Amino acid sequence: QVQLAESGGGLVQAGGSSRLSCVVSGRSASHYLMGWFRQTPGKEREVVATIDWGGLRTHSPESMEGRFTISRDNAKNAVYLQIDSVKPEDSAVYYCAADGTSHTFPPDSFEADYWGQGTQVTVSP
Repeated sequence: QVQLAESGGGLVQAGGSSRLSCVVSGRSASHYLMGWFRQTPGKEREVVATIDWGGLRTHSPESMEGRFTISRDNAKNAVYLQIDSVKPEDSAVYYCAADGTSHTFPPDSFEADYWGQGTQVTVSP
């Protein structure tokens, strides 16, 4: 079974930074496009950033204000998300996802085959 496990969430002071990790088990992470998503109660889950198979190309919506950096280390089966200059509105549950269906990058739509359980990031004023 393929499983994704996030870690690194917690309480962060506004203006600081946070680094999240996602470890893939059961299969090599290199088979998948990887992505980070976030969700706040009452809001739809939104894309934070995505990264191609080898980690050469990344994509993040303009709404993310350029403060999110996604990276990966396939040798460690790991994907990371660096959040800089965190704001209270960044508080959310952050999810790691793997897409083994899409064959282009950036994908027209990220087709998640697997999701992690999420890690909560809370930003204090």
